[in-house]
Amino acid sequence: MIDTYLETQMNEMEKAIEKWWLSIGEKDAASIVNRTSLQVGIHDSVVLEYADERAMIGDAYLDDLDFEWDARGSYHPSTGSIPEESIRGIVVPKLASFMQEKLDNLPQAALIDYSFSFWGKFQTENGKINVLILKQVDPAKKEQLLERVADYLQLLEEKEAPTDPLETFFLARHLVDRDLFPKLDTSKIISVFEQILDLNKGNQPQLTEHRHTIVHALRDWAEQDWLLQHFDRKELQWGQKVYTKKAEQHLGSIDPGEMELFLYTAVAILKYEPSYARDTGSEFLERAKELGSEHAARIMLEGSGSIAREYTQMANEVVECKANDVFATVTIAVKQEGEECYAQAIRFLCQLLRAGFPKSYQIKLKSKEKQLLPIKGLAKSATHRFFANALAYPSLHPLLEEYAREAICEYEWYADTEGEKNCMPGTYAVFGLGLADERYFPLVEHYMKQVDEEHQSVQNFFTAAFVEKHGVNARTIPTLTICLLHGTDSMKLKIKEQVEEEANLAALLDSIRLCESYQVEHLVYIVWGGLAKLKSAAAKAKGEKADMLKHLVEAAAGVKENQANES
Repeated sequence: MIDTYLETQMNEMEKAIEKWWLSIGEKDAASIVNRTSLQVGIHDSVVLEYADERAMIGDAYLDDLDFEWDARGSYHPSTGSIPEESIRGIVVPKLASFMQEKLDNLPQAALIDYSFSFWGKFQTENGKINVLILKQVDPAKKEQLLERVADYLQLLEEKEAPTDPLETFFLARHLVDRDLFPKLDTSKIISVFEQILDLNKGNQPQLTEHRHTIVHALRDWAEQDWLLQHFDRKELQWGQKVYTKKAEQHLGSIDPGEMELFLYTAVAILKYEPSYARDTGSEFLERAKELGSEHAARIMLEGSGSIAREYTQMANEVVECKANDVFATVTIAVKQEGEECYAQAIRFLCQLLRAGFPKSYQIKLKSKEKQLLPIKGLAKSATHRFFANALAYPSLHPLLEEYAREAICEYEWYADTEGEKNCMPGTYAVFGLGLADERYFPLVEHYMKQVDEEHQSVQNFFTAAFVEKHGVNARTIPTLTICLLHGTDSMKLKIKEQVEEEANLAALLDSIRLCESYQVEHLVYIVWGGLAKLKSAAAKAKGEKADMLKHLVEAAAGVKENQANES
C-alpha cells in the first residue's frame, strides 16, 4: 500500500506524463515521418525527472536534464526525495504500467519510433539515480525500418549526386543502433559514411552539415555504448566525466572492428568538430591507448595515416617539418634561417594541403626570428610569425601566393585563432603580399570574396593598413571596394574626403556597378556613416561630384527608394 505522501508524488509524475502526451499528440506525425523513408516514428526516448516535488519530462539524453546546482556545484537540499527502494519497488512499476497504457492507445502510430525508452531520473536521499522504467520495441516497425535501411544503402551505392542531409541524419543513427544491428558492421559503416562525404564534397556548407551529423551520431554511440562496455564512468560537477577501465577489459576482449570505429570517431571529432570539442577526441584516443591500442598511440604521435608519410614529414640540413592531421598541427623547426629554409617549408605546406591535410590547422614554429606583419589586431601566433618571417624574402612572394591560393577556403580558420582574431587559412600570406606589391591586389580580392564576415573581422585591420600603405586613388579603389564590401560594420576608416574626390568617385561607381543595393548600402555605412549622411553630402556638393554622389545614393537605396517613389 502506498503512503499518502508517495501517492501525491506519483500524481505529480503522472500529470507530467499526461501533459507530455497531450503536447506530442498535437503533431501531424504522418507528415513528419513521410519526409524520408528512414523514419518510422518521431519519439524514441523520454526522460522523467523528479526532484524537489517537481516533475519534468521531455525528449532528452539523461545528461541533458539535471537537478539544480548551487554556486559551489552541490545539490540543493531536496524536500521531495524518495527512498531508492520505493523508487525501484513502487514508483517504477506504476510508471511503467501508466506509460504502457498510453503506448497501447496511440492516437497516431507514427508518434513513437520502432524502439521507445522511458527513463526516470530521481533525487534520493543518497543522491541522483537514473532508472530505465520501460523499453518497448515494435517488431513490425523494426522490420520495416531494417528493410528501408537496406533499400537506401542499395540506392546509395548507385548514387552519383549529393544526398539529402535529413536522410544522413537518420541513417547515421540507425547504423550504430544496437537495437537494429546488435553486431555492428563497422567496415560497412565507415565505408558508407565516407561515400556520403564524397558525394557531397562539391558543396562546402552541405558537406559540413553531413559531416557534423555523422560525427554527432558516432560520438553518441561512443559515449553511450562503446565506452560504457569497457569503462566505468563517473560524472563530476559541471559535466566532467572520468572513465576507469573495467578490471576484466583488455585488448584481446575487444572487437577489433569496433575499436577501429571508435578510433575513426576520435579522429573525426579532432579533424572536423569545433575546437571546444577536440578535448573529447583526445580523451577517446587516450582511452583506446589505455586499452592497449597501438593504433591509437600511433595516431597521437604521427596522425591518422590517411596522408602518405612523404607528405607529412621532411627533414634536411636547413629545416624539419612534421604534420599531424589528427591534431591539425604542422611543426616547423628552422635549423638555418634564410630564404631556402622558408622556401622548402612553404612547398611542404602546399603539398600537404593538396594531399588533403585539414585547412583549419596551425603551425608550431621553432625559430629565433619573431617577425610580425605591420597590422594591428592580428593574433601574435606562431602561424603568423612563420609567414611574416617568410614574407621578408621578396623572392618567395610568388611561392607564398601559390600557398595562399591553395589554403584559402570559406568556413575554415587557422586553429590557433579565435574571436576577433579568427582568420581564414592564407590570411597572413595574403595580407603581407597585399601590402607589399600591387601585383597581389587580385589575390586580395579573391581572398575577400571567400571571407565569412559573420565569423571573421581581421579583414577590417588589413583594410586600414592597406589604405595607410597604398592610399585611396583610382588604382586602389577597385581592391579597396572589395575590402569594404566584405568588411564588418565595426570597421573604422577615415577616408570619406579622399573617396569624394571626383576621380575616386568615378572609380568607386565603376567598381560597384554589379553590386546589390544592400552591398552598396553596407559600403556607404562604413565610409559615410549611413545613407542619410551620404544624402546630406550629395545635397551640399556641386557639379559632377554632386551627380556622382546622387548616383551612389540611388545604388545604395535601390529597390527601396524606387518603391517609395512609386507609392
